Amino acid sequence: MDFDLTEEQSILKDSLDRLFADTYGFEARRKILATPEGWSAEMWTRYAEMGLMALPFAEEDGGLGGGPIETMIVMEAMGKALALEPYFSTVVIGGGFLRLGGAEQKSELIPEIASGSLKLAFAQVEKNSRYDLHHVETTATKSGADFVLSGAKGVVLHGDSADRLIVTARTAGGARDENGIGVFLVDASAPEVTRRGYVMQDGHRGAEISLDKARGIPLGDPENGLPLVNAVIDQAIAALAAESVGVMSALHALTVDYLKVRKQFGAPIGQFQVLQHKAVDMYVALEQARSITLYATMMADIDDATERARAMHAAKAEIGHGGRLVGENAIQLHGGVGMTTEYAAGHYFKRMTMIDILFGDSGYHLTKLADAGGLLAA
Repeated sequence: MDFDLTEEQSILKDSLDRLFADTYGFEARRKILATPEGWSAEMWTRYAEMGLMALPFAEEDGGLGGGPIETMIVMEAMGKALALEPYFSTVVIGGGFLRLGGAEQKSELIPEIASGSLKLAFAQVEKNSRYDLHHVETTATKSGADFVLSGAKGVVLHGDSADRLIVTARTAGGARDENGIGVFLVDASAPEVTRRGYVMQDGHRGAEISLDKARGIPLGDPENGLPLVNAVIDQAIAALAAESVGVMSALHALTVDYLKVRKQFGAPIGQFQVLQHKAVDMYVALEQARSITLYATMMADIDDATERARAMHAAKAEIGHGGRLVGENAIQLHGGVGMTTEYAAGHYFKRMTMIDILFGDSGYHLTKLADAGGLLAA
């Protein structure tokens, strides 16, 4: 199988590498973190001008006709740069719901995403849900042609700056039933929606959101929306895996450079064999993460939900384990400076930690993979 990028994909990768190298250095990122929004509106406009917002959407919907490979390229570049903009929440997750379930909303909303004028956030996590996508206590009650939603959602990625929220809510059944779950589009500025934004551990923005009879427009079947949620989150996990490769590759390169310049006992510490072994362990973990990411990317949009889920369980388990190994070794090899806010290593490790937790940590997905009988069916 040919894993080489096409000419167009190589141009995209080179363009992104140049963009972030020129505009998203560590000090520039620290200044962006200090702004009230926590991300750069200027960079958001640059993404739109480059076509990144339109990349994964079909041409007939106003996009550029890209697929999981193009998303992988973008997310890996953003991982290397530790980009703070709401691309993942808007284009990958929000756009995924519109592509797969928003038949009636695509023509209106996808051009707005492509232009950079619309930001989306996925409100799914609840107080008792942990990592289970089917645990939904927020209610949706039919009201005319639409629904009214009531409930609370937490840790909504970029929920404080989103123009619209994509909310899971229950139209029937108990809190953990897999049936009776709908996906709804809600105006984030509606008076029935209350938002409290905050900065998360890795610098990205999150929000706690309360809904009090907020009007919601269903995306797809309001009583059988869980397959849609699973499909979108599987694609999101593949994108997160690509971001983790970017994070780990940057962290590995940063550590190797440090081993070459940091001296102890009159010699660069990279000459000590035990430290070389740790750097090699980091490289092996990085390449394993890269391999499973390629597999997850190829499986991200297949129709077979069972095989797709196996691939995503395996990818999430591997990047969680590998990311921890790379992060811990990087901090140890840097010593005290690796934990300071003035140095990049700790920020990469924080992002890697948040990627591990998002949509289920490595232990959760390893258990799910074991329950499914492993990566390859017997």
